[in-house]
Amino acid sequence: MSAIFKRRSIRKFTNKPVSKRILTKILEAGKAAPSAKNRQPWKFIVFSETEKDKLVDCMEKGILREEKSPLLPKSQNGIADAKNTLRIMKNAPVIIIVLNTNAISPFKSIDSDSRITEICDTLSIGASVENMLLRAKQLGIGSLWIANTFFSYTELTEFLNTDCQLVCAIALGYPDEKPKQRPRKADSEIIEFRF
Repeated sequence: MSAIFKRRSIRKFTNKPVSKRILTKILEAGKAAPSAKNRQPWKFIVFSETEKDKLVDCMEKGILREEKSPLLPKSQNGIADAKNTLRIMKNAPVIIIVLNTNAISPFKSIDSDSRITEICDTLSIGASVENMLLRAKQLGIGSLWIANTFFSYTELTEFLNTDCQLVCAIALGYPDEKPKQRPRKADSEIIEFRF
């Protein structure tokens, strides 16, 4: 339980490699997550070394394309943050790409029933990602949950050669910083009891 309260988003990593044995333990935690109707809609693709560099180069191309001709209407507000995320990904020894195997591109329209299934599966994947972040913390590995992959959605899914929905990425490595906990919203803002 302590990992829940001690976990932090790590943005600086040492260059020490993360062993396949440790990565397997982290992935096992992701597989153990609960999922709606036991669909287990996740797929994880692990990148390191030169393959990780290719992935990051692909993301960089997407960010530069998004800067010039946006697919996302409000993306210009987040380009600087996406470039910072790119710097973090370059520094991280490992990147895990997380896919939803039951969903399609968010740029395509779907019917209401499919949308509800997609929401449930995305929640399941969120539980899976959280399991991996907590297991990483227990194993002394820092992590960062990355959603800025959407700036390069087209480029990344083509690079991955997948029709599955790209949900997020996770940067992993031995931490080279000890960030303090960031402020949390007050209970009065987010919790409501109705008895």
